[in-house]
Amino acid sequence: MIIRRFVESRIHLWLIFSLIISCSNPTKQLTIATAANMQFAMDALLQAYEAQTDIDCEIILGSSGKLTAQIREGAPYDLFFSADTKYPEALQASGNTINEPVIYAQGQLVLWSMKKNLLVSLDQLSSDEVTHIALANPKTAPYGLAAQEVLQQIDFNKESELVYGESISQVNQFIISGAAELGFTAKSVVLSPPMSNKGNWVSVADSLYAPIHQALVVLRNDRAMEDEAKKFMEFVLSEEGQAILERFGYVNPLTKPPHEGVKH
Repeated sequence: MIIRRFVESRIHLWLIFSLIISCSNPTKQLTIATAANMQFAMDALLQAYEAQTDIDCEIILGSSGKLTAQIREGAPYDLFFSADTKYPEALQASGNTINEPVIYAQGQLVLWSMKKNLLVSLDQLSSDEVTHIALANPKTAPYGLAAQEVLQQIDFNKESELVYGESISQVNQFIISGAAELGFTAKSVVLSPPMSNKGNWVSVADSLYAPIHQALVVLRNDRAMEDEAKKFMEFVLSEEGQAILERFGYVNPLTKPPHEGVKH
């Protein structure tokens, strides 16, 4: 009995000691609200960043508009990577950020299809072969707004064939599943390793839509993590971070993007 009590006492002391150690050395974690077009690029950025630091990162994906609404409602995010400048500017105006929006990339719009033998082009949007065209909700997703601008530019008038996704992620599901024969998505998606060999796509001439300037902000959340959030922002804006974004088809906003579509 004495021996048993001694062992139990040692176990209790060890558990208490372990608890004290874990509380005094909590794991640092950044929570990053990320526009859906950045899903694969953000994974690559974090893989490179986490290899250099002891920071863990969690990604929350969604449309820029919905993420903005969550932030305003008190969602505990440390950084926000939007697909435009409008939403970060609105968050700054409402006092949710500690810095002005910083443009980290310029996105590119593409038309994508999984349908075999379908010629992927803007002309095909009005073809009898196409009855469902996917795009993100223009009210909450900047890439959806860009797609809407393209449709207006080419005088597209088959509104009943449009299928709206809540974000680029849902649009991608529509295209990959074949629920939509064609769909507008981000170039970063079709260049990502999981998607690079799937279907056919064509770049949409950027003269048909307003530049997709994507901005980020550090959010007013956990003050203990603000410095870490700033460091990650600096990494994304660094030469290494920008090189990663370029691999996913993003253009440095200080350079001039191409103006003609290129078929793949």
